[in-house]
Amino acid sequence: MDLLRFATAGSVDDGKSTLIGRLLYDTKSIFSDQLDHVEQVSRDKGREYTDLALLTDGLRAEREQGITIDVAYRYFATPKRKFIIADTPGHIQYTRNMVTGASTADLAIVLVDARNGLIEQSRRHTFLVSLLQVPHLVVAVNKMDLVDWDRAVFDRIHSEFTAFAARLRIHDLVIIPISALNGDNVVERSAASPWYDGPSLLHHLENVHVASDRNLIDVRFPVQYVIRPQTKEHHDYRGYAGEVAAGVLKPGDTVTVLPSGFSTTIEAIDSLDGPVDEAFPPMSVVVRLSDNLDVSRGDMICRPRNMPTVTQDIDATVCWMTTAPLHEGARLAIKHTTRSARALVKDIQYRLDVNTLHRDEATRRLGLNDIGRVRLRTTLPLFVDDYRNNRATGGFVLIDESTNSTVGAGMITDTH
Repeated sequence: MDLLRFATAGSVDDGKSTLIGRLLYDTKSIFSDQLDHVEQVSRDKGREYTDLALLTDGLRAEREQGITIDVAYRYFATPKRKFIIADTPGHIQYTRNMVTGASTADLAIVLVDARNGLIEQSRRHTFLVSLLQVPHLVVAVNKMDLVDWDRAVFDRIHSEFTAFAARLRIHDLVIIPISALNGDNVVERSAASPWYDGPSLLHHLENVHVASDRNLIDVRFPVQYVIRPQTKEHHDYRGYAGEVAAGVLKPGDTVTVLPSGFSTTIEAIDSLDGPVDEAFPPMSVVVRLSDNLDVSRGDMICRPRNMPTVTQDIDATVCWMTTAPLHEGARLAIKHTTRSARALVKDIQYRLDVNTLHRDEATRRLGLNDIGRVRLRTTLPLFVDDYRNNRATGGFVLIDESTNSTVGAGMITDTH
């Protein structure tokens, strides 16, 4: 079955966790004991309804405060598709959590309270979705029941959001009126909105086409592990395991291995289920080469005439994720695909105000949750693509070597 990863975003109390709880409940994806527990907690809180948000707000602090703090991942499936949901926080101080949850998403759902319309937080989350190059965006205009399903309210929000998204070059935008609390237009179309002729949210999630979002042109295969069983029956076996980051690999194809630059052909491709005729994203496979080349973890297999940029100088948009600020001259570890190196922060060019899109070029540091343009110099050459063309080879993480904590996430914006 096809898999769709999607993230939810929105301001506090817009109903993200309730929406996910509704999806899980209406698709019968929760156990009876889970539902019993949520019903009991809802009664203990004096609520006259079952608070489905409790299905995703798992931390005690989240339940006490009624907010989402950490990214909550949930899984469910319908006969058409499997889903992985990342419920991301709405608070500005948890921007890093939203970046984490949306970085691997095929689609993002931004919730908007129908009573408030397009507010600063909505613009902020939409900008982050565009920055992370999430291919598909759904705006769920929630709590329509609290404005009596007024079509004029929906049309106004629709117009405002469409105009704002056009500035951010968001190509696939769908806007759906819903009531997450009551389930209107979430799984099934609702009679409460006879003027709305679009799909329900789940119908759109089941049918949105994501296969074409993957880059099937630029072959990129970062080597994760060298497999040499050293058994009698496999004494001459040498394979290179990893996940296909882009392109299509087939036996007989001529390929080049970076950084050595040596070329060879693919002898065979093995999967968990046996040999395959081709491999494409996001398949995990073992590639066997015709020649016995020196290939190790962190190397990359690509096409001779279609190679990534090999560079030690990186220009990137960085989201800083820790309280200690990032400053020029800082030294960090960098993890890019399966390759690790050390990096020096040569220049912080500007800090981006994600609410106004204004560039603060006077700053020379990035604080917690700040996003800015940074220039790095790495100790080893990296094999990179522009993030807009390939999120796998265009993204990286920065690590504090003293604590081994991930402190930043970067998107490469200039590969020339």
